[in-house]
Amino acid sequence: MEIHQLTSSLSVSPQLNATDIQQLVDAGFKTVICNRPDQEGEDQPNSDEMRTACESLGIKWHYLPVNPKSFSDQQALQFGQLLDEATSPMLAYCRTGTRSTNLWALSQAGTTDLEQIIASASTAGYDVTKLSERILALKNSEHKHQDPQSTAAGSTAKPYIRKQVGSHKVLIIGGGAGGQAVASSLLKRNQKLDIGIVEPASEHYYQPGWTMVGGGIFDAADTQRKMIDVMPDRAQWYQTKVTHFEPENNLVVLSDGEIIVYDYLIVAPGLSIDWGAIEGLEAALGSNGVTSNYRHDLAPYTWQLVQSTHSGKAIFTQPPMPIKCAGAPQKAMYLACSQWLDKSRLKNIEVEFCNAGPVLFGVADYVPALMTYIEKYQIQLSFSQNLIKVDGPRQLATFAVKDSEGNIQEIQKSFDMLHVCPVQKPPEFISESPLADAAGWVDINPETLQHKKYVNIFGIGDANNTANAKTAAAVRKQAPVIAENLTALLNNQSLTASYDGYGSCPLTVQRGKIVLAEFGYGGKLLPTLPLWLIDGKKPSKLAWLLKEKLLPWIYWNAMLKGREWLVTPNKKTD
Repeated sequence: MEIHQLTSSLSVSPQLNATDIQQLVDAGFKTVICNRPDQEGEDQPNSDEMRTACESLGIKWHYLPVNPKSFSDQQALQFGQLLDEATSPMLAYCRTGTRSTNLWALSQAGTTDLEQIIASASTAGYDVTKLSERILALKNSEHKHQDPQSTAAGSTAKPYIRKQVGSHKVLIIGGGAGGQAVASSLLKRNQKLDIGIVEPASEHYYQPGWTMVGGGIFDAADTQRKMIDVMPDRAQWYQTKVTHFEPENNLVVLSDGEIIVYDYLIVAPGLSIDWGAIEGLEAALGSNGVTSNYRHDLAPYTWQLVQSTHSGKAIFTQPPMPIKCAGAPQKAMYLACSQWLDKSRLKNIEVEFCNAGPVLFGVADYVPALMTYIEKYQIQLSFSQNLIKVDGPRQLATFAVKDSEGNIQEIQKSFDMLHVCPVQKPPEFISESPLADAAGWVDINPETLQHKKYVNIFGIGDANNTANAKTAAAVRKQAPVIAENLTALLNNQSLTASYDGYGSCPLTVQRGKIVLAEFGYGGKLLPTLPLWLIDGKKPSKLAWLLKEKLLPWIYWNAMLKGREWLVTPNKKTD
């Protein structure tokens, strides 16, 4: 039995069994608190058995079960009140002790400094830093809105008052491509629909354009606009962050502890770039030849490097999936090689593509066209090689290389230019929420885009666990599907719209030509235009024209404005 002391009066532990109670008596404990719901694990003793074991030996027993991903602030405060009233020393347990520690950390928000809470948990062997925003929000809350759970019949918890700053028929989390597009599509169907949008950023970016910035085609400033200028006029904007969800109560909690309630929720936060996942990368970016088109401020540096590189070694990397636009790491490479070839430098530059995955591109139909350019540019393909460390000053990149038997060894490669596609993951406030699947992504029906558990919640964009390419083109197809289905719910009708997994990846194989990859679930080819106009399996000048001239205009003036050209939803089939 492991016992970890948090304070002089409270310890926590992993799952207890009835046979452990005598040891607790011998150790002097007076109270046991169970935070693990019955039947969570197959070999877990139920609460009645544990209660009997405790009370038979004179230990007070309390049962306060919480879900590890969906416990509310109110439950944490109930835990805190229990600590105030119960006889110490006390021991709280769950599956690992983490849940009990998290409840304790939140319960101390009003009385203990954040640094001390984190330090005490760390000393006990637990990390509560991910709760920092929630702890500060509880500490700073104005406590003007009363949580209905606190006044439930028979409740002994202290009243928990939270300030409600908004209530909307539809609340959208995220003001990026997905949030803006679906808001506009909904308002197109009902101009009077009450919509709120929570988005902390003050700038909005056309991220598909950053590859073109890195290739010297676009100016970075042309991919950026003020958030207020793209926000729908009839939507209310909250420029703040969501820290956690309480879907059972139809509310979200903001970074300052205030809440917004909703009838319907659309989750559109995008994904998170984990720059820190590769050792040394953050410090190296922007100097010594290390760059990434995945940052607005670094894409111009990519172009500077392309222009200034006359010889040496250029490495382009791709991490494990999923990532935004699976072709983006290659796009940067092809555009660089195209420039070097045009300037007669390529013969003096060794180019290598290091991919953590096993193939060049996930949809086999497009690989022959891409291989033509791999051979043309004499690019070395290195599969199952994952970048794990960057030493900028020494211009060294370290890779974890997996062989055919699964063995991994580390190798170092020198470079003159290193373009890095960073590791990407779901936002933490999503992965730690009840909306997430086991991998941390929003758990969404792949056809209706409705949450699998909460019928009044939908998800759009990169944070979904759907198996489509994470691209703006996918969002453009998803927005009308959600708009149709949510409108149906508002009218007490069945869901009729279906998403086919469409995504598009315009692979910029050379300056002036694109392989236009368009595909859906399972890699099914889904071309928008007839083959006689654009054959996506071949490089096309017209596809380049679409990418350079038409798609940015469509993004700003159609997709974000509710104009659903060529994206009519498919009808759902039962």
